[in-house]
Amino acid sequence: MRDFDVDLGRFQNRLADLLGERSAADAFSGTVLLERDAVPLFEGAYGYANRSWRVENRVGTRFRIASVSKMFTAVAVLQLVEAGDLSLDASVVSVLGLEDTAIPAEATVYHMLTMTSGIADWFEESGNWEEDWAQLCREHPIYLFRENEDYLPLFVDEPPLHPVGERFHYNGAGYILLGLLIERLTHMQYTEYVQRNVFHRAGMTRSGFVALDDVDPEVAEGYIPITDVDDQIVDWRKNIYSTTPEAAADGGATSTAGDLVRFLEALRGGRLLSPRMTDAMLTPHVPQREDQPRGYVWEYGYGNSFIRDQHGRILRWGHTGEEDGVSCRLYHYSGIDVDVVVLGNQSWCAGSLAWEIHDLIQEWKS
Repeated sequence: MRDFDVDLGRFQNRLADLLGERSAADAFSGTVLLERDAVPLFEGAYGYANRSWRVENRVGTRFRIASVSKMFTAVAVLQLVEAGDLSLDASVVSVLGLEDTAIPAEATVYHMLTMTSGIADWFEESGNWEEDWAQLCREHPIYLFRENEDYLPLFVDEPPLHPVGERFHYNGAGYILLGLLIERLTHMQYTEYVQRNVFHRAGMTRSGFVALDDVDPEVAEGYIPITDVDDQIVDWRKNIYSTTPEAAADGGATSTAGDLVRFLEALRGGRLLSPRMTDAMLTPHVPQREDQPRGYVWEYGYGNSFIRDQHGRILRWGHTGEEDGVSCRLYHYSGIDVDVVVLGNQSWCAGSLAWEIHDLIQEWKS
């Protein structure tokens, strides 16, 4: 591998061109930050935090981050495990008193963390996503979902999807249960515990739990594109009626690109967990996919998704976040110590962009 600083300017220019093109085509609104050894390699902000008043996004704008928050929940649970208040082998049913539900008694904290519990989700993220989500919203007023316990009626009496431990299946309900475990064992609200024991310890001073109907400074509004028959964007609508108003243990915190890099640095640096638990958090535990998109092996750990290259080396870890009006990616590239944050405030804008950034990184470092 050549010197990493060689061709940095060319890499930055190509990235700036890519983001400029995406923004001009209304394909991305948000902020992007790449950092290495506490030194920004690239940072930029695009689009509007508020379209009505044409308030532009800034590098320090705060964004809702959807399922990226699962990483905070996993850290919180592992803190309780290392403190001796909880075991990875503990039955979630026993701890929470859910014996009269369809949650299997043999489903443990480990199974919830690794999404191998097999339990039904509160919303199944497969099939016709938009149609299924619209149906859920018609049947269950989502503005009432304010606490972790509010989600229980949506899944605790549904039959499991597969036997416990059989395989990975993406699941937010398990993280709702983990949030309830945190509340039961600490006698604190989930959000309060994470604020004190994750955000504060990581120096994440601009992160929190902001409801969609809160009035809070420098928070980007979320937007959903309205398209015509040719799939061209003709207008926008806010996401206030199409996503849950409050954050829960499976997602929805509010943060900045800089704070999320601070989280990754604190996690790697052992400021959130002991060395043993840090290693557990940064280790894959189960296969995530049978196929190998882009030639990579995909695995999942404790609120953490990994890809390995053809030599078996962990290339990248982190998490994705998607909901109406929110699209985010948080990644650490292990071999080159580069953190990548993509925070978007319009639907489905971060995924393909993050892969293009990935390809630029691979070309740059090779």
